[in-house]
Amino acid sequence: QVQLVESGGGLVQPGGSLRLSCAASGFSFSSYAMNWYRQAPGREREWVATISSVTTTTTYADSMKGRFTISRDNAKNTVYLQMDSLKPEDTAVYYCNAKIRLRGYWGQGTRVTVSS
Repeated sequence: QVQLVESGGGLVQPGGSLRLSCAASGFSFSSYAMNWYRQAPGREREWVATISSVTTTTTYADSMKGRFTISRDNAKNTVYLQMDSLKPEDTAVYYCNAKIRLRGYWGQGTRVTVSS
């Protein structure tokens, strides 16, 4: 079955960096776009970034442009989110997502805390 497993979260100071990873299994990873979402305490889940399957075109939410970079390694069935210049408002649980045949699949999330 489809599995998405995020890792790489943690505590980081404002201005710092983290790289999140999402290991995928149970589907043809290279054939599907992959997404990152996040959910901050007390807020709804929001879309962060998407990377397409074939052309690896990337798109970002406005507040992440220039600071976050999504990438993928199809040989490793893994999608990454490089986060730089982190701000306290980036504190959230970050989720990997795949939409496969009209159904959305989610990982368990990895927590990122930006605080001094």
